[in-house]
Amino acid sequence: MNPLFEQRTAEYKAYIEQYLADWYDRYQNEPQSVLYEAVRYSLLAGGKRLRPVFALEFCRMCGADWKKAAPFAAAIEMIHTYSLIHDDLPSMDNDDFRRCRPTNHKVYG
Repeated sequence: MNPLFEQRTAEYKAYIEQYLADWYDRYQNEPQSVLYEAVRYSLLAGGKRLRPVFALEFCRMCGADWKKAAPFAAAIEMIHTYSLIHDDLPSMDNDDFRRCRPTNHKVYG
């Protein structure tokens, strides 16, 4: 594989991972903190992060500062995670594990 591609991908993944963590850390002391904790549990469970990587790279390829696309890239990843949480629910697949961890509904009800 192309070393430049691998380097950019690693940089984008690290950046979006930190962006997502920082975004959710703002809400630790809110009254609905358990809801944010549940979302954070699934969102930061790892993964390939291909969707945000594609968004950030496309932004760079179009000549813009790729970091300015971080809110959009994060939103794409949040929607994807939302779809995984719903797919795991008892009325759907009723999965017990996602990414080697108990699914969100098993941990948070």
